[in-house]
Amino acid sequence: MPSGGVLRRVATVCAVCIAVPAGGAGAGSMEHAFSGRLSLEARWYPETGAHPGQRAHASGFVAAPEFYLEGAGGGSFTLAPYFRYDAGDPDRSHADLREAYLLLFGAAGGGEWELRLGVDRVFWGVAESRHLVDIVNQTDLVEHPDEESKLGQPMAHLTLSGDWGAAELFALPYHRARTWPGRGGRLRPPFVVDGGRATYESGAEEWRLDAAARYSRGLGPLDIGVSAFDGTGREPFLRPSGEAGGAFVLVPHYERIRQFGLDAQVTLDTWLLKLEALRRAGARNGAGVEEEYAAFVAGGEYTFHSVFGSGADLGLLGEWNHDGRGREATNQFQDDLFLAARLALNDAEGTEVVAAVLADMDYANRTLTVEFNRRLSDRWTLRLEALAFLEADDADPGLYATRRDGFLALGLDYGF
Repeated sequence: MPSGGVLRRVATVCAVCIAVPAGGAGAGSMEHAFSGRLSLEARWYPETGAHPGQRAHASGFVAAPEFYLEGAGGGSFTLAPYFRYDAGDPDRSHADLREAYLLLFGAAGGGEWELRLGVDRVFWGVAESRHLVDIVNQTDLVEHPDEESKLGQPMAHLTLSGDWGAAELFALPYHRARTWPGRGGRLRPPFVVDGGRATYESGAEEWRLDAAARYSRGLGPLDIGVSAFDGTGREPFLRPSGEAGGAFVLVPHYERIRQFGLDAQVTLDTWLLKLEALRRAGARNGAGVEEEYAAFVAGGEYTFHSVFGSGADLGLLGEWNHDGRGREATNQFQDDLFLAARLALNDAEGTEVVAAVLADMDYANRTLTVEFNRRLSDRWTLRLEALAFLEADDADPGLYATRRDGFLALGLDYGF
């Protein structure tokens, strides 16, 4: 990938930073750990793809090791590379440096400070259906259409915390471009996205320095966070490029944006009430026009404990996603209702089943997902997943292009 050299240099610098002081203290003062997972995965698509070259089966593997090194003074270095091989889509086979950061910390007045330098992943948000305010890291879209997986982001991340809460400041010196399925990949847009030809509004292109900040605090049953971001957006506008190599493609264009976000969760016994909201300026809507807009996802979760006289818990979730741009939104959450049920058996194997439906209020779109997870032993875990497009409205070209891409997936993880 284009940024691979950058990430390798960041990892090298961070490793040297911790290795030098550690060497002075003596090798015996170092602590280290090695862990991670290896996964075998397979997907089966029951329907023939909507585009030529799309396969009915895809299999591959994932390697996600993690190295941890701690010096005598308490500073540490974490390295977490990631590699996926996929036999069905060459563009889904990729490597990334998820984490490679030096961690330093200490006391500051009546509180603490913490500094992370290097490549890291940061999560903001409380909602289940969509992490609306989460913007620091770029989405690794080839991993899964749920947008949960994130690429590693070069950053300097300073946290100051105390009884008054926690304040976080971010300097983000390099922009990661979003990954996209290839021409023969499933769950892709109507036209192939040529990520290698990405353009930027900023003259500095991917090297523009972005900035972000977040303040969070717990106030009794309320956990609240407010955030701000100024820099190159993570979600690009896809521009038609005409003919490229004999095929019509879309080219990502990344604008400079400003975003203010709010996330809040209230815990009331068996209830969890959740809200994420943002206001964003500088981004283009689906028609290619720059538009300042607001969006939110609001809902809650209620848990029934010890259902049917067993040790199992049943959680019922409901959320409403709304985007002020309406049908000109650049995502599928412009006006969607999310309903889900989570059954946790609370057994030794950690068995859990989650079923969810996402229903679009503007279009006749209905999507069903079912996930099953269970440990087979101390090292092995089984994952099953099903995705079905119950309805797909041809007036929504983005989702309609994936109408035949429902799948059954099997994953077998080995943890070490």
